Amino acid sequence: MKRRICILGGTGFVGHHLISSLAREGHSIRVLTRRREDHRELLVMPTVEVFDADVHDENSLNRFFANQDVVINLVGILNERRDNGKGFYHAHVELTDKVIRTCRTHGIERLLHMSALNADPGTGSSYYLRSKGEAEHRVHAAGDLNVTSFRPSVIFGPEDSFINRFASLLKKTPWLFPLACANARFAPVYVADVADAFSQSLNDPNTYGQRYNLCGPHEYTLQEIVELIIQTLDIRRRVIPLGRLGSALQANLLEYAPGKPFSRDNYRSLQMDSVCPEGDQVLRKVFGIEPAALEAIMPQYLRHETWRNRYQLFRSKARRD
Repeated sequence: MKRRICILGGTGFVGHHLISSLAREGHSIRVLTRRREDHRELLVMPTVEVFDADVHDENSLNRFFANQDVVINLVGILNERRDNGKGFYHAHVELTDKVIRTCRTHGIERLLHMSALNADPGTGSSYYLRSKGEAEHRVHAAGDLNVTSFRPSVIFGPEDSFINRFASLLKKTPWLFPLACANARFAPVYVADVADAFSQSLNDPNTYGQRYNLCGPHEYTLQEIVELIIQTLDIRRRVIPLGRLGSALQANLLEYAPGKPFSRDNYRSLQMDSVCPEGDQVLRKVFGIEPAALEAIMPQYLRHETWRNRYQLFRSKARRD
């Protein structure tokens, strides 16, 4: 069944992959973004329309939700301006309330919602996880909506903000690399697998009301992931695991660094392992997806980036010569 779908957060990392998947299936897609002209790569897809809109403005939501069958909310932030939870609450909970109200106004019954592993309004270890948990709770408490929520571990793939951020930091850090929360555990899940789970659930009534943990096939400590990145980049770095005090100190220092590479709330999130009790069985058994492993996919895009950088360096040198 071809659906009319409005996507919030569609210009982000997961959104690009999901939109490509849905467009190939022939769905009609509206993407809302603050800066339409920054996302021209989406404009060439024949069934995709991109609109300038403030998703936090309920009037805009009313305008663009009209005549739609499905809403997909991918909006999420990993850091806030001040460490008080208000930014997370605004981005995750307040927006979710507006989405629910606007869906009801326009009779939209199908909602796909991006949550996070360990999201819980009461037991989440960080503002991020508690606000994500509260938003998830509210969409499922809206009894007149057919909701499916997805709770992934860290998502990897080309242009991700996790693997690429560590790769960038490793390239800039000489020899010794101090690593906070080195023993935190993850089960990284490939972005294409996450997008596939979203698209498969779209027309499947069996997924209504379900909350799905999404994990990849292997678990790693953060230190193991960083060492795998070092090996892939073929650089010499020694990882120095920091204890609890050192990790907290690093978070407090980098909270104010440009780009905020690590924050106090990131540190709090890392106090809970991001792994699925059922492993990768949701992807396998519910969606029939053979999940891709980090070590199989990551070298493809990290090495490509390395080769591209070297090529640009050679070109620059050739021009000077």
